[in-house]
Amino acid sequence: MPEPRRARIVCFGELLLRLSAPQGRLLQHAAALDLCVGGAEANVAVSLASLGHDAAMVSTVPDNALGQSAVDGLRMHGVDVASVTRAAGRMGLYFLTPGAVLRPSEIVYDRAGSAFAAADPDAYDWPTLLRGADWLHVSGISPAVGEGPARAVLDAMRAARQLGMRVAFDGNYRASLWAARGDDGAGTLKSLFEQADLAFAGARDFALVLGRPELAQPGREEEAVAAAFDAFPNLARIAHTGRRQHGVDRHDLDAHLHTRDGIHSAGPCTLQHIVDRIGTGDAFAAGILDGLLRGAAPGEVTAFGLAAAAMKHSIAGDFSPASRAQIETVMDGALDVRR
Repeated sequence: MPEPRRARIVCFGELLLRLSAPQGRLLQHAAALDLCVGGAEANVAVSLASLGHDAAMVSTVPDNALGQSAVDGLRMHGVDVASVTRAAGRMGLYFLTPGAVLRPSEIVYDRAGSAFAAADPDAYDWPTLLRGADWLHVSGISPAVGEGPARAVLDAMRAARQLGMRVAFDGNYRASLWAARGDDGAGTLKSLFEQADLAFAGARDFALVLGRPELAQPGREEEAVAAAFDAFPNLARIAHTGRRQHGVDRHDLDAHLHTRDGIHSAGPCTLQHIVDRIGTGDAFAAGILDGLLRGAAPGEVTAFGLAAAAMKHSIAGDFSPASRAQIETVMDGALDVRR
């Protein structure tokens, strides 16, 4: 692939603390919980910083030790946190019960009324926050949190387009968060897809926002992508992974990058003894963005994105601070001890 070009990417979203039950324990029976920092957009920022880019996070955290812990977690991985503001309120949390055998993992959110959810969307000065950036990366999780974050995401995307930046949007549909708002989010998410140059989304996302449930049926992925390109003129690329699960800790994973000229695919690769699936989509997004920023050929972009996602399955926690060399080792299939 071409040599890295250091680019600036601004990521906007909520910083979270994740509390996980020990492997093999249900949440209600756990005597202790493992703590780590996370959040979809923050995960992308950490991966991009680890790949040598200038990644900046925009968010709002509570002005207390929990908020500081989240900020420190990003800073230690090289993410620019100068635009993370402090405010009154609480920290957004989520609780994870890791899956095992035939029991899937389970997530419980506790983020209603967080400092991020309560932040005034007008407090974000987007022309200033986005100055000098190449890309803005946002996701569909933020608008599911509340009306304020929904408006802030749309304002950010519109400001980025006005500044001539490119915009990446990860659909990241969270049914439980939208249900808590009494909405399915289709209208809001559609307005966000309209602003995106690059979408990380699949057939189910487009079936929802286009009001065409038949597109979510198996085997209609390419039809759904074509419908999305027709509906959203600004979209130049759509990227997504495909996953076949043989068990909680053994999956087959492939990746696809659609352009208006065709499709580029990589994989499948078999992932066994999975350590942590959370954040793998964010690692994939960072890998795709990195390839595009380097001007790599579409096939190489797709392969690197798949390798980045595969690497994350081996790393505990939300973040994937894997280096370029480590991800390229996954691409090469070299399993010898590195000395």
